[in-house]
Amino acid sequence: MVRFSKSPIASRIRTGCSSPSRPSYYGDRYIATPDPDRRTKYHLNNTEPTPSAAALEGGNALFRTILRIESGGPNSCEPTPGTPVKSSFLSTPVSATSPLPSYNAMVTLAQSSSPVSRDTYELLMHSYRDQRPGKGDVTPTRILDAPDLADDFYLNLMDWSTLNVLAVDLGTSVYLWNVQTAAVNHLCNMADSGDSITAVSWVRGGYNLVVGTASGRLHIYDTLSCRLLRTYGKVHGRRAGSLACKHDVISSGGGDCLIYHRDIREAGRRPFGSGSHQGEVCGLKWSPTKDISTAYLASGGNDNKVLVWDLRANKTSPLWRFRSHTAAVKALAWDPRESSVLASGGGTRDGYIRVWNTKRGSMVDEIDTGSQVCNMVWSMHSTELLSTHGFSSSGEQNLVRIWDYPKHATVRSLNGHKNRVVHLAMSPDGSTVVTGSGDETLRFWRPFNVADRRTTMRSELDHGRLIR
Repeated sequence: MVRFSKSPIASRIRTGCSSPSRPSYYGDRYIATPDPDRRTKYHLNNTEPTPSAAALEGGNALFRTILRIESGGPNSCEPTPGTPVKSSFLSTPVSATSPLPSYNAMVTLAQSSSPVSRDTYELLMHSYRDQRPGKGDVTPTRILDAPDLADDFYLNLMDWSTLNVLAVDLGTSVYLWNVQTAAVNHLCNMADSGDSITAVSWVRGGYNLVVGTASGRLHIYDTLSCRLLRTYGKVHGRRAGSLACKHDVISSGGGDCLIYHRDIREAGRRPFGSGSHQGEVCGLKWSPTKDISTAYLASGGNDNKVLVWDLRANKTSPLWRFRSHTAAVKALAWDPRESSVLASGGGTRDGYIRVWNTKRGSMVDEIDTGSQVCNMVWSMHSTELLSTHGFSSSGEQNLVRIWDYPKHATVRSLNGHKNRVVHLAMSPDGSTVVTGSGDETLRFWRPFNVADRRTTMRSELDHGRLIR
């Protein structure tokens, strides 16, 4: 038996019941009663972790990895999700005459201002989409403020070039955002002329931008030097709200119900016109064939019609007239895998997506969305169709939806916009879309399913890690 020497503290500790005639004294030591389940409670036994414990361990693994990196140890952990950061579209203006910095220089600048090491910076800012092969994202990868972005269903104020530059109209000005460098150039301002911008579209491989205005004029700009090349005065009797370009050919649709086509290589040549709409032309899309001699043009109007044009013989009458919609048609999308498949979407009183076969001139399918269809685009990597929406009779408004065609099933619904999603553009590699709304934000998404994202083209929007 081990004996303890008597101490002032030990002498005050009593066992058993205290006598009423003598006061009780308590020591300053606390010895907890052993808990036989404590090792189980804190996962100290050699047992398999529960799902919740496994999820917790995943977060702990990231924290341990960051500690190893910052203490000089090797990095052995896969990248984990980052949180989208909201920044201003105009936050990094660059002079039109100054050379654009290279992407590597921008990355170095961003990393040099970070309080953590480069490995940790890459770990934290890497998108989690690479850990979810085959899954489209439901949260935006990037959010930009877009002050004065118009909330107008009939305008087309955003386009993404093959050179990876996004053109956006904000108020009376057009801005160019270089996705690789995150630099912004101011291209033009219509305030002095008393005009306003109604449409933008890239032409000639992304070196020139066509700008349509409320007065019916078309302006062509050299985006490398940010200078005006040419102006076509009074092309339309009312606003030129829709544009579609194919190689060197510009097609414009106006509030005067007419469509004009012109080749920018022939400045003095009279434009070729066609008109069969009885309402404003608010949607134009060329079919995806590379050769313009075999391409078709689709037009949608405020007369609820969809027209398909074959312009090879300068025909002034459409090849097909589709009259099934009961509201204005702005949303048009050609299937990139089958050039004869066209999808169209109707406005608030219609709410249908209809799919047409332009070889036979017949409707092959329709989807009741229950809401105003503002824009559409097909995935380049799957059979999915993305649509953006506005007013709805079902209560769910301002959504971005991805449809599994032809199953008619909604694969994902993307939330976030506070107003109807009236603007849409897709990156040149088809991996990213940007949506614009009257809530004055641009949201970038990677919404489509891809069989294995590790083997597909890496999106240029991964340069979003420049945000800090």
